[in-house]
Amino acid sequence: MDAKRELASYIKEISKIYPVLGILGPRQSGKTTLVKELFNKKPYINLEKPKDRDFALEDPELFLNQFPNGAIIDEIQYAPNLFSYIQVIVDEQKQKSMFVLTGSQNFALMKNISQSLAGRIGLATLLPFSLVEIEKNYKDVDVKNIEQLIYTGFYPKIYDEKANPRIILEDYIKTYLERDLRDWAQIQDLNLFRRFMKMCASRVGQVLNMSNIAEDLGLSHTTIKKWISLLEAGYIIFLLPAFNANINKQLIKSPKLHFYDVGLAAHLLDIENPKQLISHSLRGNLFENFVVSELIKFRFNQGFTSNLYFYRDKRHEVDLLYKIADKLMPIEIKSGQSISEDYFKNLNYFTDLFPENSINPTLVYAASDEQKRSKALVTNTLGLIKQLKEVS
Repeated sequence: MDAKRELASYIKEISKIYPVLGILGPRQSGKTTLVKELFNKKPYINLEKPKDRDFALEDPELFLNQFPNGAIIDEIQYAPNLFSYIQVIVDEQKQKSMFVLTGSQNFALMKNISQSLAGRIGLATLLPFSLVEIEKNYKDVDVKNIEQLIYTGFYPKIYDEKANPRIILEDYIKTYLERDLRDWAQIQDLNLFRRFMKMCASRVGQVLNMSNIAEDLGLSHTTIKKWISLLEAGYIIFLLPAFNANINKQLIKSPKLHFYDVGLAAHLLDIENPKQLISHSLRGNLFENFVVSELIKFRFNQGFTSNLYFYRDKRHEVDLLYKIADKLMPIEIKSGQSISEDYFKNLNYFTDLFPENSINPTLVYAASDEQKRSKALVTNTLGLIKQLKEVS
């Protein structure tokens, strides 16, 4: 099934402006399927195929001469020498959306793009399915079943093939470890790196402490910093920055660690079925990751960058701040299905602290109904997305 993707509208928009399009995102997020659908008249080539990759590396000019009107080139990071040749071609041809490039290694791609294609390329990031996309495309999926959603994750292959998430996610990790890291990061001890990934999963939704991870693994702080960057570049994790305010409070400045796909985090935590999530010690953290990652997808699917932060001082924490111009929408995230008055404490604190800048305080919880409270809107994840569409 070719699910309709929210990002398609933005890609169509930038295709009318730029000669080159770059569609970035993690492996198996649906990049190839989407660009083939949107640019179905263009020839397609995949540089993961050794024969095509060798041709592109050995004779880039002749390789590109095969495509006088451009092409879709998948996993472009395997032939970085193509970028400068593409620059010459598009400058001469002056065609819109001549080349469509995809890639799943952000660090390598952005370096080459900034050197050769700056001003010539429109960029978009495609993450795994959003909850909105699941609701629209897969009517048999119960979007109210939080435990099942967290356990399954959102990679398209799981939904398209009705596959066992444990098998697909384990294959995903093996592919990342055995192909990507060996190809471009030269990590020697893959078992140690896997332990590092599991340790990151055990800290999901928490303030990142690299020194603590380094100590637990017996590695240097420098190595952990490098490995965190690798997970970011491979679209495994993202770091949610702390809100920086000019107030006389002792604010936490380190970012929070989140996974782009909550199912991958759950798998790394050895969760083997949805029922285990009901009483799991990290249920709240995983639910928070689920909500935050949905807002990241909401932003990226519109072609926007992240505008998300969290607030934390010595006594109070607000899980999420959604920035709208000069305003901040505080959002508390709770994995329970009933409401406690205590849930509103940090929202009230933040709105009192920033009365001129706070708008629409919101509590997101794991139940399906919505309520209008005097203190805040109480809603679920889909309701939150709907609200953001209205206030944005």
